[in-house]
Amino acid sequence: MITTHVLDTAAGRPGRGIAIELEHLSGAGAWQHLARGATDSDGRCKTLTPPGPLPTGTYRLRFEVSQQSPFFPTVEIQFVVADGEQHYHVPLLISPYGYSTYRGS
Repeated sequence: MITTHVLDTAAGRPGRGIAIELEHLSGAGAWQHLARGATDSDGRCKTLTPPGPLPTGTYRLRFEVSQQSPFFPTVEIQFVVADGEQHYHVPLLISPYGYSTYRGS
C-alpha cells in the first residue's frame, strides 16, 4: 500500500485539496498512470492503492502544489518499492521556496 500526506510548513497546517498522481515505471522505461487522488482535510491521501501487495519497482508521486508554493508548481517524488508486502508512506513537507520528504510509517 502507498499512502502520503502533505504538510504546509509555512502555514503550519495540513495541505488540503492537493491533487496527487501515482505512476509506476514499466519494464520498457515508460511511466504508467496508476491513480489520482487529493489530500483530505487532514492533508492525507490513503486511496491511491488498494490494500494488499504491490508490484516491486520504481514509483512516482506527483503533487500539484502551486497554491502552497509560487516557485514549485509541481513536486515529483520517485521511490523504490523493494518489498511489495510493506506499507510505503511518503510524506511531503512544502513551503513557498523549499520542500522535503522522507519514508514515513
